[in-house]
Amino acid sequence: MTTLTAVTAIAPAPSAEALAHFESALRLETDCWDVHDALSRGADFVLLDVRSAELYARGHVPGALHWPHGKLIEGKLVAYPADTVFVVYCAGPHCNGAHRGAVRLARLGRPVKLMIGGITGWRDEGFALATGSEPGSVQAADAAVAG
Repeated sequence: MTTLTAVTAIAPAPSAEALAHFESALRLETDCWDVHDALSRGADFVLLDVRSAELYARGHVPGALHWPHGKLIEGKLVAYPADTVFVVYCAGPHCNGAHRGAVRLARLGRPVKLMIGGITGWRDEGFALATGSEPGSVQAADAAVAG
């Protein structure tokens, strides 16, 4: 008699269903490794760190713009063509800020993917972080207006 484990007690989905699921996930998500590789080759997307200004300044993915999810509004997106792909991230799997940012962008009709793992995943891969402000970020623009 074969004893089923927690893995096999519920049968796997048929291959066609699994294919649809995993292809769908890849349309919605990317990972730290692929983002790092794309940034090193010249990214064809805009990377957004949707965390607080303090966390962004302490360490963010090099090239990421600081744009808190609450400030993702149509008026601030007009500088980007409608087909611009945005990739959002936050602290990591324990944070839903990236999901909130992705929801806001999707509601505005913008193509968006979530970088799974966030800063936690980035560090786990051994990739370096940048500190301070990136040119073009909302944080840098706000500082220029205030200064």
